[in-house]
Amino acid sequence: MKTEMITLKHGDASIKMPASSLAKLAIASVFAQVLPPAENVQPVASTEAPAVGEYWTGQGGINAGYVAARGNVPAHYLIFGDKDLGEFKWGRYQEESAATSKWDGRANTDALIAAGGHPAAEAARAHTADGHSDFDLPAATQLHQAWAHDLIAKGAYWSSSQRSADYAFTMHFGVGRQNDTDELSELRVRPVRRFFI
Repeated sequence: MKTEMITLKHGDASIKMPASSLAKLAIASVFAQVLPPAENVQPVASTEAPAVGEYWTGQGGINAGYVAARGNVPAHYLIFGDKDLGEFKWGRYQEESAATSKWDGRANTDALIAAGGHPAAEAARAHTADGHSDFDLPAATQLHQAWAHDLIAKGAYWSSSQRSADYAFTMHFGVGRQNDTDELSELRVRPVRRFFI
């Protein structure tokens, strides 16, 4: 069955669309004109970035700055949760993991969750804020970005980047040093998400 098309013209401009699409637009336009504005509706979050280090309303945390596109990951802002989730073990000591990216916390966290038995990654992934549930355990460079912008003042934090079967990369904020720590240790976890632009 061939779709019925309608052509709309105004001056020199014209647009051709399926009749069913035009009907939907007409109905939506009528409703927009005759129905009262909705009450108790949250305003749409602003897409204008606050200053680095400030809470980004509607995005679930603190603006940690812009990240250029890399590999198959488009440009985005990095959003760190505004508080720690507690101290957790990295998990699966003496086992190699596919979580080896130094910059892609999402890919690492996906690999750790799929393998199971990684409490730090599981805590980060379970975090929700401002309606977002797409948080990860940060990769090593994502933690370094938090240090570079003075977003976390002290403490040792897990990254999702594995160094070896026994060690994962960590960030020690008080002294500004990245290191590796045995995966049996309990360190702090700060969740992170990406806001694509």
